[in-house]
Amino acid sequence: MFDKKTIRDINVKSKRVLVRVDFNVPIKDGAVGDDTRIRAALPTLEYLLTQGASLILCSHLGRPKEGPDPKLSLRPMADHLGKLLKKPVHFVEDCIGPKAEAAAKALKPGEVLVLENTRFHPEEEKNDPAMAKQLAALAEIYVNDAFGSAHRAHASTEGVAKFLPAVAGFLMEKEIQYLGAAIADPAKPFIAILGGAKISDKIGVIQNLLVKADAILIGGAMSNTFFKAQGYPVGDSLVEDEALDTARKLLKDGSQHLRLPVDVVIADKFEAGAQHRLMAMGPIPDGWRILDIGPETVETYGKVIKGAKTIVWNGPMGVFEFPEFAKGTFGIAKAVAESSAVSIVGGGDSVAAIQQSGLADKITHISTGGGASLEMLEGLTLPGVAALLDK
Repeated sequence: MFDKKTIRDINVKSKRVLVRVDFNVPIKDGAVGDDTRIRAALPTLEYLLTQGASLILCSHLGRPKEGPDPKLSLRPMADHLGKLLKKPVHFVEDCIGPKAEAAAKALKPGEVLVLENTRFHPEEEKNDPAMAKQLAALAEIYVNDAFGSAHRAHASTEGVAKFLPAVAGFLMEKEIQYLGAAIADPAKPFIAILGGAKISDKIGVIQNLLVKADAILIGGAMSNTFFKAQGYPVGDSLVEDEALDTARKLLKDGSQHLRLPVDVVIADKFEAGAQHRLMAMGPIPDGWRILDIGPETVETYGKVIKGAKTIVWNGPMGVFEFPEFAKGTFGIAKAVAESSAVSIVGGGDSVAAIQQSGLADKITHISTGGGASLEMLEGLTLPGVAALLDK
């Protein structure tokens, strides 16, 4: 299924290896808030170190507006990685130029260097060949293990692969294998669970899955747009009015496969502790908004999930950040965890929900990519993967 070369296919002994990792993680009070993505890179980094390589790691963090921003420095990631690897990890205050070159050149086999945020240079997102060439000059081999950024054609994800032998790390390989198989040849019945706020983000995904999935279970605020497209008043619920025609077309094309909530939890405010009540799906009173799916929907969806052989889930069923409106998402998480299907969960919010529910270890594969997972489910080619050497 995965037809690209990986780190198993190359000799890295005594070589400087530039590894594109995804260390775009939450920072709290100057320290790493959630290290899931850093831990996900460890198998690749540890393998390369045991093979005698020296490692130069690059990543973006956040969206710096105007050049370098101390709050978006990768230094905390370097410190955190040192603890995880139980060895010193060097850090340099730039990702290209004289400082980065000197730090990379000084590395000995078995040593690790983290470069500063690639997005401190606007050329990164423009996929500027000059920047890609400067990054490539730091090393002799390029490894892309940043699945979460593989859908972006940037200097550090795609451009650099034009100047160095480029292969995949273990995380990239695993992500593509699971998501690729789910799309190309899923064991049936194949169920997709789609939540989150916007239909517009997932139009291509729904269109692609309508052809492949046996059922698509819809939740989250995107279901409001479908309800309004069917003619229901939805009160103050979040709706994408510009996507109503699209919703109508998807409902028509997907009448066999698309399932919508049958009951909902509505609230008088968008906040924790808001007055709320359960109702069967129908006209929503003015001043109220839908913030979760109801127990009957959880039960109905649960029966479909129980019979599945492959499940892909992207996006929460409600505003699970507020305890009153988390029951739908956690109910679906429980159903997915208890099913015997191959289960793949992707997208930051659904991953956060699975982890909060304490069921992460019952999921077959938790994807580190939000946009990248969606683009794969849409059947698109990811530039960061396409750039790697074929087997």
